[in-house]
Amino acid sequence: MSPEPAIGPESGTPRHLAVIMDGNGRWAERRRRPRMIGHRAGARAVNVCIDFCLERGIRALTLFAFSSENWGRPEDEVGALMKLFMNALEREVEELHRRGVRVRFIGERGRFSEAIRQRMDEAEAVTAGNDRLHLSIAASYGGRWDIAQAARALAQDVAAGRLSPDAIDEHALHVRTCLADLPPPDLFIRTGGDLRISNFLLWQLAYTELWFTEALWPELDAATLQSALDDYARRQRRFGLTGAQVAAPRTETSA
Repeated sequence: MSPEPAIGPESGTPRHLAVIMDGNGRWAERRRRPRMIGHRAGARAVNVCIDFCLERGIRALTLFAFSSENWGRPEDEVGALMKLFMNALEREVEELHRRGVRVRFIGERGRFSEAIRQRMDEAEAVTAGNDRLHLSIAASYGGRWDIAQAARALAQDVAAGRLSPDAIDEHALHVRTCLADLPPPDLFIRTGGDLRISNFLLWQLAYTELWFTEALWPELDAATLQSALDDYARRQRRFGLTGAQVAAPRTETSA
């Protein structure tokens, strides 16, 4: 896929959808159930989202599964989440591979157990050749971490003489961030009612359309996702241009 943003009426369907899956714990608490019941229900909602993207021809989906800050949650909840994560890796990867989904993980892997890191590597290797949907799972991820590790890579290249400081520009940093080979997200969805991006894809969301819903993540269905797409299709994405410039028909230039 081209990493360039789509402009104009041809962009009615997003190429890349980014999602913060919020509200699992509150969904369980409202039912007087343990928070882990909500996380299990949320795992089922992931499949709803993947199915929707495959049916609508959305080519990339990035899900915020576990943030850098989530490590600070109660130890028993983090442990249960890691077990759920491991089970999902064991259970879902073959089916995703069969459906042509490429799976990869972005984030600071060093904090995960060796067993989980091995499962991540295996999932990425098995699905590496798929191209129907690029599924990126942000785990132990933070947008500030992403930018910092890109800056560190730039500094290492300068120190090694591979890059001149004068050559550092937005593109040089961009290609060292996570997801640099994908177009930036066209549409961002957050469930759960909070109106913030919570350190998710800070670099990549610069011109992304934002859409928020009160629905909790386990309540997600195709109708909610379609409402987001319908709203997105009504928006005019200008990327710094005027509305008239974007609306003007493009003319072909001859060599």
